Amino acid sequence: MRILVSNDDGINARGIRVLAKRLADEAENEVYVVAPDRERSATGHGLTLHKPLRVDEIQLDGNMKRVWATTGTPSDCVKFAVCALLEEHPDVVVSGINAGPNMGGDVLYSGTVSAAMEGALLSIPSIAVSMGGRSPKHYEVAADFIACLLKVLSTSGLPPRTLLNVNVPNVPASEIQGVAITELGVRLYNDTFERREDPRGRTYYWLSGHAIEEGEAETTDVWAVKHHKISVTPVTFNMTDRSGLETLNGWSALHDLSKSWIPAAKAPAAKESR
Repeated sequence: MRILVSNDDGINARGIRVLAKRLADEAENEVYVVAPDRERSATGHGLTLHKPLRVDEIQLDGNMKRVWATTGTPSDCVKFAVCALLEEHPDVVVSGINAGPNMGGDVLYSGTVSAAMEGALLSIPSIAVSMGGRSPKHYEVAADFIACLLKVLSTSGLPPRTLLNVNVPNVPASEIQGVAITELGVRLYNDTFERREDPRGRTYYWLSGHAIEEGEAETTDVWAVKHHKISVTPVTFNMTDRSGLETLNGWSALHDLSKSWIPAAKAPAAKESR
């Protein structure tokens, strides 16, 4: 299996190195790594459009085929790898192991999930894998699970343009309570902006706060990880709200508006009075 590994914590992060080495230890795998040259957490699905991308080939410990570090975002890394760096398309994209969870609404901000989503958009089966909890991290547990999951994926397949978002509890393997197929939770944040001053007396702000994980349903990724289960959530880029479609189709006033509303640019020009 030809595997492309990326992340958003950067090429020097321990998570990606543990993951890439573990996958490369499998004789049947060809592992390529393309990752940001620095941390790019919470960059979302951003692409670099207004400055050049630079890339350096480097060496990592393990049996990886080739490894590159780029100046781009996680999404850049996957797009660049597939469209320019690799001679053949990968069979699968794996993004991670992220140093922190990516559950619920986190997927909208996460560079880790965005790298996997870029693979899915390119019609490549993709996995994002993250681990919460404080250090030390049990990255080996997550890497072992992904190695097993890839064997399942190779025979089972995924729906088109869908990725698997995996979150692994930060506990020893002996404490894992199983694997749960989940839906995204809510996981809102109690956001605050701390007001500070730099040495020159200028004001700046620092985003802080904490995740709210209470009240989550037992079907969610948040609940599963909290109860020491590995969560596996299918995620697609199409975020259309199906129930919202039904609601809007029931708005008679909106249907009336669609018949009567004329954009200003298309309205008949008023005749000048003399």
